[in-house]
Amino acid sequence: MQTEPLYTRLPKVPMWRRACALFVDILPVWLLSSLLVNSFILDFLVWLGLRVLLVSANQGQSLGRWAFDMKVVDERFGKSPGLLELTKREVLTGIGASLAVFGVTNLNPSTAQYLLLIVPLLLDCSLAYFDPMRKQAFHDRFAATMVVSTRRGYSLDIKVKKWVAQLRRFVKQ
Repeated sequence: MQTEPLYTRLPKVPMWRRACALFVDILPVWLLSSLLVNSFILDFLVWLGLRVLLVSANQGQSLGRWAFDMKVVDERFGKSPGLLELTKREVLTGIGASLAVFGVTNLNPSTAQYLLLIVPLLLDCSLAYFDPMRKQAFHDRFAATMVVSTRRGYSLDIKVKKWVAQLRRFVKQ
């Protein structure tokens, strides 16, 4: 039986990879918001569908987490969280993400106050930056989940690094 805490045994994900995965997950919400009616409620429902239903059916991985080789696990057992934990987690993140998408899509020079709608998402996620041991954001702590690295995924970050290295070699020649 393991006596050390689970957060010391599982591989943590760097903040830049988590931010990239969040951006990949926000893209479909932003596209639907731009193409269809710009509605906070629609953004939030699409977010819940992509981050709760898809994640529960895909072993803890959303589209962004799959692209960057990470998944959400239950903090106590290290397995994929249930629907209740995912819903608690993504309601907090979804409100922040929906406000951010709504603020960015309605941004114009005369109404820059819409940019303030990004602040709730930044506050929620910045807690993980200041937590050196667990690297948990507020929504992770609230739902007792954590984001860990996995081998299952597309490895987009590694592929982009290879493409950039190849491009640099090509330019030097």
